[in-house]
Amino acid sequence: MRLEITCDDRLGIAQDVLQILRDHEIDLRGIEVDPKGKIFLNFPELEFKDFQHLMPEIRRIPNVKDVKTIAIMPSEREHFEFKLLLSKLPDPILSVDSRGMIDIANDAAQQVLSDNRTELVGTSIGQWLTGFAVQRWLEKQPTDPTVQQISAGGSKYFADLLPIWVADDSGKNSFAGAVITCKPQPLVEQWQRGGNHDVFTQVLGEHASMKRLVKEAARMAELNVPLLIQGETGVGKELLARACHQASQRADKPFLAINCAALPDNVAESELFGHGKGSLGPYTEAKKGIFEQANGGTVLLDAVGEMSNGLQAKLLRFIQDGRFRRIGEEQEVTVDVRIICSAQDDLIERVEAGTFREDLFYRLNVLTLQVPPLRERKSDINLLTEHFTVQACQRLGRSLVMLTRTAREALQRYQWPGNVRQLENVLFRSISMTEGDTLDVSDIHLPGADSLQENVAIDLEEGSLDEAVKKFEATILRRLYPSYPSTRQLAKKLGLSHTAVANKLRDYGIGKTRKR
Repeated sequence: MRLEITCDDRLGIAQDVLQILRDHEIDLRGIEVDPKGKIFLNFPELEFKDFQHLMPEIRRIPNVKDVKTIAIMPSEREHFEFKLLLSKLPDPILSVDSRGMIDIANDAAQQVLSDNRTELVGTSIGQWLTGFAVQRWLEKQPTDPTVQQISAGGSKYFADLLPIWVADDSGKNSFAGAVITCKPQPLVEQWQRGGNHDVFTQVLGEHASMKRLVKEAARMAELNVPLLIQGETGVGKELLARACHQASQRADKPFLAINCAALPDNVAESELFGHGKGSLGPYTEAKKGIFEQANGGTVLLDAVGEMSNGLQAKLLRFIQDGRFRRIGEEQEVTVDVRIICSAQDDLIERVEAGTFREDLFYRLNVLTLQVPPLRERKSDINLLTEHFTVQACQRLGRSLVMLTRTAREALQRYQWPGNVRQLENVLFRSISMTEGDTLDVSDIHLPGADSLQENVAIDLEEGSLDEAVKKFEATILRRLYPSYPSTRQLAKKLGLSHTAVANKLRDYGIGKTRKR
């Protein structure tokens, strides 16, 4: 039972109330005094006859204006409000005591760290967070907050650590622990040490191959020579090209890109070099091409391997002396641009096949960067997942969605034939379709994932050893094929010749219905 007593301020009025409770032998569970003239009592339920006598006695106390029953104490309301607010916050939040033991954990923290299988409260913070020695930091009894990178539940976070100091009645402060808020914001958009806004932080990756790639790209960005970026579809070639432009001396000039495979030959030539008035028809106006528009900056030629022989010849001449003619004009135009080219496959193979000019290849292949596919740097999947999850939630204008442990494990197992772009699209679709704040493995649609779970167990009773070996071989090829954009790369993975793999794919009927 809870009472609210409204009264004027008077010295000793609370003692008068407590005396009445003692006279009635009522066990007081709690008392709260509001400076604005209210006293709140919490005690066990009373029989009606006892309660009937209690109320008039309290009302007769001098300066008491009113007495009424209430459903909840102010501290209880604040507790429930705090708990509700904490449970709805999308970021993992933990409170630890001075020894590093967790005493409060919101729903997001419970889900990220233990997936609700283990209760966090009462366990050590060091059991769940790595990358920063929280307990050692607590031992120093810090007074200033700090921000540190940590790992939690297999993902990277920025942890805001806020020390808690409590003052006693004498004004002496005592260290009581800390509140830890984990921000799943990626490096590129969140706090950066020392204010270093390096443009290559947008190329997310912690795998050794990505660190090496970024290091090489940072050096090549400063050089004023052609750059060739090779890698499978969706690995982020254009992102890397933009970073190279932004890190160069041309950063304040335009960066323009054109997809050589998406435009017919005559249209691509006009887009690149421009055309004169009336050259494409009696009513056409003169137009500057991309090279002129990007004068002083950078031009990205995406899918340069798809460029026709005629356009290759004109591009070669432009690279040699920096001059060209617009379509339908005789006057030469001179511009200063840096050319960056990207290709999905190895251009040397096209040179050997006779579909790409050898002299142009060596002009473009001055500096080369090879972007690894996502399946070869799976340790980056968690980092990219966190980045794209935050990005998708921001685009959709919704609260942050948390991925369960089983969902992350499913993303780790998948081969990602579409690489980083496919991961981004899969997460955006899944987040946009889910209604709750949790994304489980059942909410994520991974094309071809079911077929990749084909059982490789072979029953030798159904045929000969040779048939069993062929069945096993076909299963392996069928499982790997969607993850490799060319038979040459698949052959390299298996340690076989290109011809041998091509023949096996044909014999087993693999690849005929491959979707592009």
